[in-house]
Amino acid sequence: MKGLYARIAIACIAIASGVLIISTITFLLETHYHLTMYRHQSQDLNMTSTSAFDMHFEQALVQSVIWTAILGIVLAIVISLFVAQRITAPLIQMKSVAERMAKGELTSRTAVNGKDELADLGHSLNHLAEQLVLQQQLRKTMTADAAHELRTPLATLKSHMEAMIEGVWEPTPKRLESCFEEIERLRFLVGDLEQLTEVESPNFKLILNEENIHSLVRHHIRANQAAFEKKGVALSFQDQGQVQASIDKMRFGQIVVNLLSNALKFTPAGGRVTVAVTEKHHMVSVSISDTGIGMDNKELAFVFERFYRADKSRDRKSGGSGIGLTIVKKLVEAHKGNIEIHSETGIGTKVEFHFPKSP
Repeated sequence: MKGLYARIAIACIAIASGVLIISTITFLLETHYHLTMYRHQSQDLNMTSTSAFDMHFEQALVQSVIWTAILGIVLAIVISLFVAQRITAPLIQMKSVAERMAKGELTSRTAVNGKDELADLGHSLNHLAEQLVLQQQLRKTMTADAAHELRTPLATLKSHMEAMIEGVWEPTPKRLESCFEEIERLRFLVGDLEQLTEVESPNFKLILNEENIHSLVRHHIRANQAAFEKKGVALSFQDQGQVQASIDKMRFGQIVVNLLSNALKFTPAGGRVTVAVTEKHHMVSVSISDTGIGMDNKELAFVFERFYRADKSRDRKSGGSGIGLTIVKKLVEAHKGNIEIHSETGIGTKVEFHFPKSP
């Protein structure tokens, strides 16, 4: 036995044992006291009759039982109050901390002592508070990033249009093309948000069919080969043979294209991106590894958060909207799968997602 269960069990045993011990000692002392008193009374009053002895013995027993009961009850109350105070004190403190957290004081923490279940509960509460602080910061960052993503192209469009309306600029093809690029940025952002809303909708459903995973991945690699060659990044596919699985062909394509696009963005010229498809038991795994800039462990914890960018200095052209990996994770989970990212700064990143052959 260990932990809170052991503490409660020991306390109950101690209370019962204490009551029995005190009761026994009290009964023995009371009996001895009354026997001694009877001898003195017998000598002083020459009480030798059996009736007198019986009466005094009965009186001794009654008083002994009464005093034993009183002391036992007092001992049980004292020990119970002490044990209750020791057990409930940390719970009361945790309740107070939880109430302060509910009012917005997310910096509140509970003191943790010992290694029992109450200590585990305290650690969990403190961990929850830390996660709430992180989530609050992420929400603020998400709102700021969304506003920035919308504000930047809108401000550019406004300034260009005002300049052309006021005659400061001539509406040349180059300037109109710049306006068009800003509109495209807005369109892509809105499209990403629409996709995210769609995959998070309770009515979202996959259109599942038996597909050749090997052929699909190779198709998307060929479609993106030109972009990789233009940047000078080698793109290779490790052929593991034919793999069949029941998937949504279009959504699977979104996953692969998004991951390939990320690998290309963050891999410098001269680097390499490797794609592999493997099958184990009833699971299919697709991995995309690059020799890019990588990320540290702190950043990895938030890469699937919407609008999160590991490098805040990146703009939308170089770093994306920060929604792509969120969509990827939702689509993988819709296939009853999971996704993992392993990365090291300056060495590269490996993204691997797994899903069952028949979701």
